[in-house]
Amino acid sequence: MSPVKKLNIGFVSTRFAGTDGVTLETEKWIRVLEESGHRCFKFAGLIDPESEATMTVPEAFFGHPDNEELNALIFGRKVRERQVTDRIHTAKELLKNRLYEYVRRFSIDLLVAENCLSIPMHIPLGVAMTELIAETGIPTIGHHHDFWWERSRFLINAVPEIIEQCFPPNLHTLHHTVINSMIQSDLASRRGLSASVIYNVFDFDRGKPHANGNGAAFRRDFGFDEEDILILQPTRVVARKGIEQALYLVKQLDMPKVKLLISHSSGDEGSDYLDWILETARQQHIDVHLLYNRLAETRKRDDEGKRLYSLWDVYPHVDLVTYPSLYEGFGNAFLEAVYFMKPILVNRYTVYIVDIEPKGFQVISMDGFLTQKNIAGVREILTDREKRKAMTEHNFDIAKRFFSYAVLKRRLEGILYDFFGASG
Repeated sequence: MSPVKKLNIGFVSTRFAGTDGVTLETEKWIRVLEESGHRCFKFAGLIDPESEATMTVPEAFFGHPDNEELNALIFGRKVRERQVTDRIHTAKELLKNRLYEYVRRFSIDLLVAENCLSIPMHIPLGVAMTELIAETGIPTIGHHHDFWWERSRFLINAVPEIIEQCFPPNLHTLHHTVINSMIQSDLASRRGLSASVIYNVFDFDRGKPHANGNGAAFRRDFGFDEEDILILQPTRVVARKGIEQALYLVKQLDMPKVKLLISHSSGDEGSDYLDWILETARQQHIDVHLLYNRLAETRKRDDEGKRLYSLWDVYPHVDLVTYPSLYEGFGNAFLEAVYFMKPILVNRYTVYIVDIEPKGFQVISMDGFLTQKNIAGVREILTDREKRKAMTEHNFDIAKRFFSYAVLKRRLEGILYDFFGASG
């Protein structure tokens, strides 16, 4: 089969910056597509870094003051004033004009809507994208990471007809993709729309990782001894991550020099849960370290000359990863732990049970609460080097088969063939 012709592919979202899941997975798609010879471009309200292949329109950012004010008038109520409707359409027209400009400027052949047609964080952008696709018939992939009905703050709203029509829309040139089979079923039952499942991936094809050689510096910078046992919780501090289970684990292990490292802050979801975790740790004499003030997207030094590390610099130097989440859209941190060949304690959240566990990973698994069997399993894996090595190598090989860039490439090639056929 001849390859698809080389395309100009335009990604659209509210933001391409930072380390959120949408931004990270978009970069993976771009890498795979560009390695196949396609050219990729970005449109968003916030883009970092900007380049000649990007188009930044500040009004498209979900955190733009105009959009935040509009959302305050839409969500949490069931009726809207006429001026709110007018504001939606005014903002939509501005964004649609810029999207048309984007398509013309970069001669876009295919659009990829990154979560902007599934989560209504920016209503005008979703309407603008829907109308653009309907008016031009441009082939579009909807890369949906999660949907509005999964977030309680979107359930009560004053724009039900707009959300029904645009999040996501039912258009004949729009191919829907989702990141797990649970969402696939929800989309079919709620909206009658079919979707392809494209799992989040990691670059398992580049070979197994090696420690970056800065272990002594890493431990010294964070005040750890060589004998310390480091357990990493690689998530934000929000209640659905179940971090209290990681606290219980450290307490009940009853092993000397165990440290619990938490990678991220609470973000925009408030500090109540973080405060409770820290107070619980203090009362139980559990040694917890928050890393987020010393983490950056890439390794560098701050204004005072202190080393800042990326999360991927941390993984090689920890002994165990805890992942006791109650809910996840997929589980990027799980794949990262597998890539860095670390043993994992994981709670069997729904998507894990349906899409990840059947692949055959070897982990220490819990069902909502920590058992003595779990504790014993962790203690054994921390003290038995050979068993730990066998487990992590097995997991790496499984992930390479099901969650690698090569798998993503095959999935995307199939969609592109459906749209454009083979060249020549």
